[in-house]
Amino acid sequence: MDRFLRFAIPTMFAGIALALLYAVFSASSKGSNRDPVAKLAIGQMAKLDLSDRGAAGATAPFVDLEGNSLTLQDFQGQAVLINFWATWCGPCEREMPSLAALETSRGDEAFKVIAISVDSPEDTDYAKQRLRQLSGGVLEFYTLADGPDGWNVVYDMGAGGGFPTTILYDNAGLKIGKIEGEADWASYEAVALVDVIKGD
Repeated sequence: MDRFLRFAIPTMFAGIALALLYAVFSASSKGSNRDPVAKLAIGQMAKLDLSDRGAAGATAPFVDLEGNSLTLQDFQGQAVLINFWATWCGPCEREMPSLAALETSRGDEAFKVIAISVDSPEDTDYAKQRLRQLSGGVLEFYTLADGPDGWNVVYDMGAGGGFPTTILYDNAGLKIGKIEGEADWASYEAVALVDVIKGD
């Protein structure tokens, strides 16, 4: 028995030491993650889905306040946050002030918040009015293109799972990631994420 204990106890301590070294190494390798976007997928941005990162942006059109047809490619050179929302969606309305705060603090020639209403055409005037109220007039109004193909932009961008859905694109028009559901876009994590995407 003495002989067994002489080998078992040091072996056990060596195993514990190796396990501790592995835990320390694992923690330090996560902390040294050099991907600044992935590092910011915490807190309010914890739901950030990066699985389609690097995918080309959708080419389906949407419409601005004057009725002009636009695509993501019209914003080439500018990082954009596309938010699909509706007036009948409570979480959409709750997050709109934080999107406006993000546009106010970070919107410039390098970054823009684009809120696209998915309300039905007969509710467009109400949606315009509601966006003005919710954003304090900061956010510009965009909506789906007319006709049965109007929803193509929603599906092409990967927002068919419900609303609100927010998709981030870099200045080359490549997808960064998306968040399904409500988020606080005025949070530290959101602002830091936008700064990284903008290249600040």
